[in-house]
Amino acid sequence: MPRAGLDTAAVVAAGADLADEVGAGRPTMAMLAERLGVRTPSLYKHVAGQEDLNRRIAALAMSEAGEAVGTAVQGRAGRDALAAAARAFRTYVVDHPGRYGTAIGMEPAGPEDPLAAGSRRVLEPLLAVLRGYDLPETDETHALRMLRSLFHGFATLESAGGFQWSTDIDESFEWLIDFVDRGLRSG
Repeated sequence: MPRAGLDTAAVVAAGADLADEVGAGRPTMAMLAERLGVRTPSLYKHVAGQEDLNRRIAALAMSEAGEAVGTAVQGRAGRDALAAAARAFRTYVVDHPGRYGTAIGMEPAGPEDPLAAGSRRVLEPLLAVLRGYDLPETDETHALRMLRSLFHGFATLESAGGFQWSTDIDESFEWLIDFVDRGLRSG
């Protein structure tokens, strides 16, 4: 019988928190069981194993990031929407580096995979931002990949301590937003 109060959502949430603390790909089922005060075999009542746990953490991360970006861009357009999306994405990644890192490189197993739905939650508000720039439809995918690459790259570098120079990181991020805005308006 599963421990009272322990269900799949609680196991995944605890795994995501653990990933944020120790880094993506580092939490083990044994570490998670210890955190939850259960024996490792008890976790298999809630997740199929390490790969399933990681997939569920990745889906959670994409869903949470998508919610943050979607909420941030509501009612905004143009540079204001771009800046709100960029800041929300950056904040999420910096605040949750382990869970977000778990999603990097993980492919959805199919269209019904919760990871696919979570990924769409990130991409849809970014597409909405891009539509405010009146780009040709043929350029939307390229622009979307550019935004995701820039926001992802900056945030993951920052969360890993990759910016060592004395120039203010926030100032660099605002410079990036201005640069992208100018490029999208001229494109």
